Amino acid sequence: RQADGRKVLRSSIREFLCSEAMFHLGIPTTRAGTCVTSDSKVVRDIFYDGNPKSERCTVVLRIASTFIRFGSFEIFKPPDEYTGRKGPSVNRNDIRIQMLDYVISTFYPEIQEAYSDNSIQRNAAFFKEITKRTARLVAEWQCVGFCHGVLNTDNMSIVGLTIDYGPFGFMDRYDPEHICNGSDNTGRYAYNKQPEICKWNLGRLAEALVPELPLEISELILEEEYDAEFEKHYLQKMRKKLGLIQLELEEDSKLVSELLETMHLTGGDFTNIFYLLSSFSADSDPSELEDFLEKLTSQCASVEELKVAFKPQMDPRQLSMMLMLAQSNPQLFALFGTKANINKELERIEQFSKLQQLTAADLLSRNKRHWEEWLEKYRVRLQKEIESVSNADAWNTDRVKVMNSNNPKYILRNYIAQNAIEAAENGDFSEVRNVLKLLENPFQEAEGFREVKEDAEEEGATAAAAACAQETRSRLPYCSKPPLWASELCVT
Repeated sequence: RQADGRKVLRSSIREFLCSEAMFHLGIPTTRAGTCVTSDSKVVRDIFYDGNPKSERCTVVLRIASTFIRFGSFEIFKPPDEYTGRKGPSVNRNDIRIQMLDYVISTFYPEIQEAYSDNSIQRNAAFFKEITKRTARLVAEWQCVGFCHGVLNTDNMSIVGLTIDYGPFGFMDRYDPEHICNGSDNTGRYAYNKQPEICKWNLGRLAEALVPELPLEISELILEEEYDAEFEKHYLQKMRKKLGLIQLELEEDSKLVSELLETMHLTGGDFTNIFYLLSSFSADSDPSELEDFLEKLTSQCASVEELKVAFKPQMDPRQLSMMLMLAQSNPQLFALFGTKANINKELERIEQFSKLQQLTAADLLSRNKRHWEEWLEKYRVRLQKEIESVSNADAWNTDRVKVMNSNNPKYILRNYIAQNAIEAAENGDFSEVRNVLKLLENPFQEAEGFREVKEDAEEEGATAAAAACAQETRSRLPYCSKPPLWASELCVT
């Protein structure tokens, strides 16, 4: 980027909207105070494909108690044995001590007070707390289908906030291997890898705190605390999302896994499926069940959507060469690809081939069968809840209330952000404001939100901007399953 230090309108709007969306979802995050753009332009190659364009320079005011990150402590890294690279403050343990003292006394005062006379115990308590905060944070991400996109140590907050909104994305169709960052070629930061990569980052923080916290202490804390805290918080949140408010049963984890597997098999929309479940009744009659199945299957991927999702990404000749190279020269092959990538491409080809023969009626029938099987398990589990209470109606009222405050109706899908960006790039910021109002109440009905207009701004908008805004407003309601064109969006 020519080291010009400039941020552009497109990425600024995304960061502004998403950090506010996360806050109103109840997920720890940095906030956005203002977004200010200008007439200055910089050239950006958005997709790194040799097609640069001029974009407006923009500034986002970000707000947080601190912007210190895990990576801030890596300035002390000793020389790497292979590359010789080292941190700019290697051997400056005096600075490390200052930083630790500052972080703990300012942001973890209760720990500072409890262990003021023993720095090792104090530092261990701090590391335990940031380990647990990070585990809970990632569990929250997983429960709303949020993918960060670039979870390196410099994008991990020392106080456990979601920080640095770059190529993020909320999942539409549920895919455990979903990659939101178009430039993440190996899937290092895929949806299902997020818990694992955040634990890895905590390991790097542990290394950076030596000798102020011996590695044998921090590594033991990490192993004992992280997975347990993640699984506990994830299951607690999932129980709320499913309305399991009375009992905590061992079988609940399996019920959640089977729900996600059913979503995966049917290409279910992650947000909308969860949102619909609050209207499922454990004692519904056959006609009600059929109506509910129709609603569920309408949130599953169509044949057309699946064809887009499983469209082969490699030229057949390139794939053939890669396969030959993997057999004949594995070391050379490792420079160009991985077996996992090749296997994924082969699976994509197989799925795409099957889809050519699949009719919409066949897909609907298959999806209904999958959902009937899971709903029966869900009904049995809800029945156990009912049997444990004295007033089933009061329980159901509470259940629906809990589900509706844990399953958002609105999230910042990529195509919603794109609509707002396109209008703003044409001089009309009303759609950004509309979307912001929507995201400030993610659990509420807000059908009329797009009628909210800013009179002063609309008067000054150009004809082209007004036309763009009108086109934006005429699109699908933002609680709908995304349009087919949304699957073609790429964020890097």
